Amino acid sequence: MAFDVARIRGLFPALGDGWIHFDGAAGMLVPEQVASAVSTAMRAPVSGPGGAFPASQRAESIVTAARRAVADLVGADPAAVVLGPSSPVMLRRLCDALAERWTIGDEVVVSRLDEQANLAPWQRAAKRVGAVVRWGEIDIETCELPAWQYEQLVSARTKAVAVTLASGSVGTRPDVPTIIEFAKRVGALVVVDATYAAPFLPLDITALGADVMVVSAQAWGGPSVGALVFRDPELIERIPSVSLDPMARGAARLELGPHAYPLLAGLIASIDYLAGLDDAASGSRRERLVTSLGSAKSYHAGLLAQLSTELLSLRHIMVIGNAMRRIPALAFAVAGKKAPEVAEYLASQGLCAFADDGAAGVFASLGVGEVGGAVRIGLAHYSNVFEINQLVRVLEELR
Repeated sequence: MAFDVARIRGLFPALGDGWIHFDGAAGMLVPEQVASAVSTAMRAPVSGPGGAFPASQRAESIVTAARRAVADLVGADPAAVVLGPSSPVMLRRLCDALAERWTIGDEVVVSRLDEQANLAPWQRAAKRVGAVVRWGEIDIETCELPAWQYEQLVSARTKAVAVTLASGSVGTRPDVPTIIEFAKRVGALVVVDATYAAPFLPLDITALGADVMVVSAQAWGGPSVGALVFRDPELIERIPSVSLDPMARGAARLELGPHAYPLLAGLIASIDYLAGLDDAASGSRRERLVTSLGSAKSYHAGLLAQLSTELLSLRHIMVIGNAMRRIPALAFAVAGKKAPEVAEYLASQGLCAFADDGAAGVFASLGVGEVGGAVRIGLAHYSNVFEINQLVRVLEELR
């Protein structure tokens, strides 16, 4: 493996601000090649698709290339890639379309581990048609999402099961294959939110068995573009269309309005960036993505292990959760201090991190609000040992 973090840091002009960025939960910083791709596309003549002139053909080629790039990322067919704005918008669009065929008493299964982006659309769609929302609960000690409970959660009335591939709050990677197995027994559609997993893990929608996978380029330093990826392109034809074009076919059935072509150009560049994380990766873009993200997974596992060990040694720090399988995201509370106060102190020391008051989402389920909330730490491709040491040093002084 050749995950050269020093080389990778050189790809990010924004790191010149002098801050240490643990704000990965909001998305990584933007690599230079992504910013250049967007800027170049904005300067080029790009029109709407369907014309016989170069500007129109350029628009079509950008969309086609974007579908191929996302397909390479998740191991899918380009025809199964639906492009659009952020993942919350794409999920809302999918839920609204699916709910057109639900009736009173149908069921949707979600989990307490998921972020609001993968909860609110399902809850709203269910409420609108009188469907029942059932919840997968998490272990408050480890923040694991036990897969065995889904055998009882799903039923003949279950229409959809939505679950995260990894938590952006506490890092947990649940046993999604087992959850999918239970869902398939009752014929439920499985939608997996891979937003937080995509920057750190090789993805394979076919091997996983999910019906739909959701990704958001902003999570790995791309533009504000999301995608719904279907394992079977034919499934798109069975979902009510949301397109303004009554003749739309395939992925276009779930795409609303014109594409943001410069952002799609940035999406392509961002996936090429992921494919080059390991400078020893070779072969097709798909092969380079698998190699590079495998290297990223190993590198960040080492960083996370060091950070977790160091924080657990500090008696005034309470690390939230301790799941067996994780992405490099972590949350903690400081004894006697509220999370916003801690985040402000970190900022005064040049460290970027977010505070969560524990009023909603996974932290509300854990009762974190009762201890003043939690501080979220999200590592990125450019995170290094020096930054981990700085965080630990600053927290050690915060007593």
